[in-house]
Amino acid sequence: MNDSNANGVLLVIGSGLKLYREYLVSSIHRCARAAGIGLVLLNNLKPTWQHAYFDEIVHTDVFDADEMLASAREVAGRHQIVGLMCWDEPVVLAAGELAAELGVPGLSVDGVRGCRDKNRTRTVLTAEGLLQPGYALTTGLDEARAAAARIGYPVVLKPRAMGASIGVVYAADESEVDAAFGVAMGAATVDQSRYGGGAIVEGYVTGPEISVDAAVHKGEYLPMFVARKETGDQPYFEETGHVVDADDPLLHDTELMDVLARAHRALGVEDGITHSEVRLTDRGPLIIEINGRLGGDLIPFLGRTATGIDPGEILFAVATGHRPVVAPTRRVVAGIRFGYPDRDCLVHEVTVPADAPGLVLASPMIDPGTTLRLPPGGYLARHSFVVCEAEDRETCAQRLDSAAAMVRIDADPVDPPEPGTAFEMPAGLLDVDEHEGVSA
Repeated sequence: MNDSNANGVLLVIGSGLKLYREYLVSSIHRCARAAGIGLVLLNNLKPTWQHAYFDEIVHTDVFDADEMLASAREVAGRHQIVGLMCWDEPVVLAAGELAAELGVPGLSVDGVRGCRDKNRTRTVLTAEGLLQPGYALTTGLDEARAAAARIGYPVVLKPRAMGASIGVVYAADESEVDAAFGVAMGAATVDQSRYGGGAIVEGYVTGPEISVDAAVHKGEYLPMFVARKETGDQPYFEETGHVVDADDPLLHDTELMDVLARAHRALGVEDGITHSEVRLTDRGPLIIEINGRLGGDLIPFLGRTATGIDPGEILFAVATGHRPVVAPTRRVVAGIRFGYPDRDCLVHEVTVPADAPGLVLASPMIDPGTTLRLPPGGYLARHSFVVCEAEDRETCAQRLDSAAAMVRIDADPVDPPEPGTAFEMPAGLLDVDEHEGVSA
């Protein structure tokens, strides 16, 4: 640490993938320097690119709550911690509870538990009188069958606490519920969090799906941007792209914003950034889930590109106890499109366009030699992404189509995994740079 860190340190738990999160870390670093606050990182693997941004890096297993907490307390014994950040789904629960222990701004213990535990989210929002589907937490097949019959088909089955649509599957009728339960519970069993091991059965809700990233300061809900979600075919809900329009009328939809604000108050969310997923139904907005973190899938990057609002600056403000200024400085449309294979395959090479109309960013997402598996044998089987911007949504969609069509993948098909084989947790969910880190 140096003299410029006289105002304490900000503790960051897990940097995330360079490809997905460096733009946030860069903004946070700039804000911390201006405020005379140091940055300490707890990271799962030995760091590489993170050295440019952090004053101190502690190599610890952030996915082991006891080990992470011990490391954080050791840092707190040496430094005055003035704020805490975490945007990695498997770690947000322990991080939120740690913020409360350290007495720094956070979602609150009730808030982070309400976000992480999907069953608790449903229970609280239903009690609040907000529109919610019928639901039931199940641990056995007979229980799931009975719940689906009671709720009424079609239904969706999902792990209690997994993220990134992993293990989420649609069942049209009773002939499909057994297989769907197997998929959901297979993912729930992989989940090692305290809420792992259970599957939620809930009524299927129709309507366009959106997400809203927002800051929360002392309980005040401050929306930043809306993303329109694109998903793959049923029965799975893999996210294939998102579009953020700085002038999206939903930002000014009083019913939607009231529902979101009420939900956050009911859950007890106090300070932080949340990523809420919502279905726009014919009965009004229905919250699918609220995540106690920034959005994934580069949605915050799209938001910054479209609106000029810097999520890193906003997160720094709320994490250090200040009310952020959420004011757009740009007004364009930005979108992302992910590349998926048609079937399970072994990838030899991925080539993305260097130039295309409106192209902001394009990148492979895997290394040569990676095997991609589609659900239910695997998830997030993405080989690449392209990001484009335009003055309107139609042009942005056309540009995304054109740029995505320029992606080239050299791959050989592989056989599906044997029935009953547990899928491997995708690195993108765990947000660790496996290929860049060096294990101790």
